[in-house]
Amino acid sequence: MESKNIEAAIEAILFTMGEAIELERIAAAVGQDIETTRKVINRMMEQYDLPSRGIKIIELEGAYQLCTKIEMYETLIRIAHIPKKHFLSDVLLETLSIIAYKQPITKIEIEAIRGVKSDHAVNKLIEYNLACEVGRMDAPGRPILFGTTEEFLRSFGIQSLEDLPVINPEKVEDFKLEVEEELQLKLDI
Repeated sequence: MESKNIEAAIEAILFTMGEAIELERIAAAVGQDIETTRKVINRMMEQYDLPSRGIKIIELEGAYQLCTKIEMYETLIRIAHIPKKHFLSDVLLETLSIIAYKQPITKIEIEAIRGVKSDHAVNKLIEYNLACEVGRMDAPGRPILFGTTEEFLRSFGIQSLEDLPVINPEKVEDFKLEVEEELQLKLDI
């Protein structure tokens, strides 16, 4: 297959599937080896990166997806009439960060970290497709394990969970001390 035909085939796959497709699957579909396919996709990513293009190819944990550039959002709102924009409150962001850093994690573990019930927050994150059920714990009651989704990666502009900011251990200790002091104040009252 010629290079331009490979590009056309990849473009058709990504457009039609509408979700992130693993590099291995794309390579098999276009009849090329993985490295050649990766080079073609990277070249296409550069072409789509031009300001004159309204779409781009993104990489999500070794998979690729065709999507709209963020700069086109306002234009899409005008055509769609009903924008689908979710508001992430501090509670939702806190819960989402716990899931992102501790996944897979149960709701009980989330609540132990937060110190409050988290049913509403977890349900909202699932509704927004930022978190999902990733399995069940092998324990009595088989509690649900939660993790983040590809939509989470897309929404925060990261390719994989390894791109999450590293938490400074000293800062964690400071947070622990603050929480302990706060708890002690509540106990003294």
